[in-house]
Order: sequence, then structure tokens, then C-alpha cells
Amino acid sequence: MNQKIRCANPQCRRLFNPNPRVKNHRYCDKKDCQRARKRQWQRQKMKDDPDYRDDHRDAQQSWIEDNRDYWRRYRSQHPEYVERNRLLQKERDRKRRTGDLAKMDASGQISLVKPGTYYLIPAKGDLAKMDTLSQKYFLIPSSYTFLAKKDSIDFSTFLS
Repeated sequence: MNQKIRCANPQCRRLFNPNPRVKNHRYCDKKDCQRARKRQWQRQKMKDDPDYRDDHRDAQQSWIEDNRDYWRRYRSQHPEYVERNRLLQKERDRKRRTGDLAKMDASGQISLVKPGTYYLIPAKGDLAKMDTLSQKYFLIPSSYTFLAKKDSIDFSTFLS
């Protein structure tokens, strides 16, 4: 007596009886679920198998060489595609001019400690002492060793 299992396709998730002759049967027999299974298999194969990846790249290159005018023909046969793309490009251009686009090379904040003046207060237990020491800290990433003066900062202590 077979026990029903749930289809692994997130859009389906229906219960079905797996075929006992199919090892690890996880997808039902619906066409969309079988396509999802094949996509998952190909994604994993591309990730794990360098020969498969190379063959796929070579096949794509061959197709491109054989169909150099594909997009020109497609655009001439689908004017609605051309119009939609034109409108979308205008919107992208507008965002670029108004500065709504994020920079691709912008990095996030590296440290939670911000440069500035801090007061170091020696503490004993849970009581703070009254004498404070004011220090100014400048955060310099380790990749910017050329900014440090040889006589003022020894970067070798920070890099280890």
C-alpha cells in the first residue's frame, strides 16, 4: 500500500501516489511539475558538472552564430515588444537622471563604530569613575595601509 506524498513543486504541493519503481519520486505527473523537476535538475547539473556547463556554453555560442539576426527579426515581428521596451527604457533613463538608481559598487557600512570623538571612562564593577579621557578615533580599513604614516600607525598589529 503506497503512502501519498506531497509534490515538491512549490506551486503545486498536491498529494500523489509515488511510483515505487522511481527512486526518490518527488514530483507529480502534471506538466508544470515535470518542467519544474527538469529545471531543478538542470540548475543542479550546471552547478556541479563543469563538462555539462561547457557543453551548454558551446551550444549557446553555436546557436548565436547560426541566428545572428534573431533579435532584429523578432523586433520586426513584435512591435508591441518594441514599444514596451521603449517605454521601460524611458523610465530607466528618468530614474538614472533623478538619482533613483543605486550604485552597483556601493558598499555597506563596514563597522558599527563611527569615526568621531569618544570619552573613555575607566570603570570598576558597575560604577564609573569621574576622570574621563577624550580620544579621537579615525577608522581606516586594512586595505588602505597607504593612508597610515609609517611613524604614527603600525598596521601590522591590526592585520593579524
